[in-house]
Amino acid sequence: MSKKILRKRLINLRKKNYSNQCISFSQLKKIFNKIDKKQNTKIGGYYPINYEIGSLEILEKLEKSKFKISLPVTKRNNIMDFYEWSNKMPLKVSKQGIPEPYTIKKVFPDILLVPLVGFDKNKFRLGYGGGFYDRYISRVSKFKKVLTIGFAFSFQELKKVPRNEYDQKLDYILTDKEIIK
Repeated sequence: MSKKILRKRLINLRKKNYSNQCISFSQLKKIFNKIDKKQNTKIGGYYPINYEIGSLEILEKLEKSKFKISLPVTKRNNIMDFYEWSNKMPLKVSKQGIPEPYTIKKVFPDILLVPLVGFDKNKFRLGYGGGFYDRYISRVSKFKKVLTIGFAFSFQELKKVPRNEYDQKLDYILTDKEIIK
């Protein structure tokens, strides 16, 4: 099955089965307990759209725990960068309809929370098809180690995500039911 057809089916499935649910903060802490975090660890989050699993509550808790939060800003040529953000700061809506920070302070996250359309046990993801996250992870990992954690509902799991040489494997996938290591 093509990625395009699979993507459409999974987005429709997510819409039908959506609940205002988010990842458990305690699940995320289990991953964080296994890694070496330094003071002022930078987290690259996302603002959930299109029935994605919630991340805002976790971002708020991370910020209260002294993590530095950032959100993506998309640019021409499918380029994406992360910019500092706090839940007390306003957002603007991009041309793609995604809330983005106004701030101009670009950051390179140490930990990247990645929204998923689909995923498999091998920790490959299916996104919306623009390649934003794959390009970003590939570009930044050339000069910095970034821990990548996909967020999804458990029903978005596939036997195998169709992939090509540009697709980036994630370090973890966190669902409403489990941690895939």
